[in-house]
Amino acid sequence: MGVGARATLVAVLVTLLVSALSGSAAPAGSGHRAGPPAPPGALASPEVASYRSARDYASVPVPVRVRVPAAGVDSALQPLGRNPDGTIAVPDNPDVAGWFSEGPRPGQPGPSVILGHVDSTKGPAVFFNVSRLSPGAEIWVDGADGSSRAFRVTGVTRVAKTEFPTDLVYLPTLQPTLRLVTCGGTFDRTAGSYRDNVIVFADPA
Repeated sequence: MGVGARATLVAVLVTLLVSALSGSAAPAGSGHRAGPPAPPGALASPEVASYRSARDYASVPVPVRVRVPAAGVDSALQPLGRNPDGTIAVPDNPDVAGWFSEGPRPGQPGPSVILGHVDSTKGPAVFFNVSRLSPGAEIWVDGADGSSRAFRVTGVTRVAKTEFPTDLVYLPTLQPTLRLVTCGGTFDRTAGSYRDNVIVFADPA
């Protein structure tokens, strides 16, 4: 996966979390714009609408590190915003994971999303082994205040980027949930990216 790569998922990121936390609805007719071909191995970068939670979650620290012992992951977390075209930015460094900072923090109600590259032109990247995780594997997210929050994998799925399961990933929950997203499947040399996404689902341990 190229450094700073951007690509878009052919899916509508329905911001259902707004309904659960702030009572507002996702904009009707919001769609996904196609972008230019991504560099080799580019991580998909979904488009999202802006949203704000009406609640105050000051007690939940900003996440600064993610650890997945079973996958050999021990990485700082880069805060990720959005690109000018509305897509989620991806980590600048293939060896560093990123947390979508406009979504819930790990430990807040709702799905917190962490993205990472699977590889780069130099070799395996930070999330190279996450597709091999099994239910029950532990994920730890460390906060800026020194705290750690444990999550346990409940499932791992691989889906075509053209069939990204928006509802499953972004479905609002009353409890904290965690999603790890990376690339997978076969590599499309014409498009310059992987054809699939690997999604890891995890709940508080």
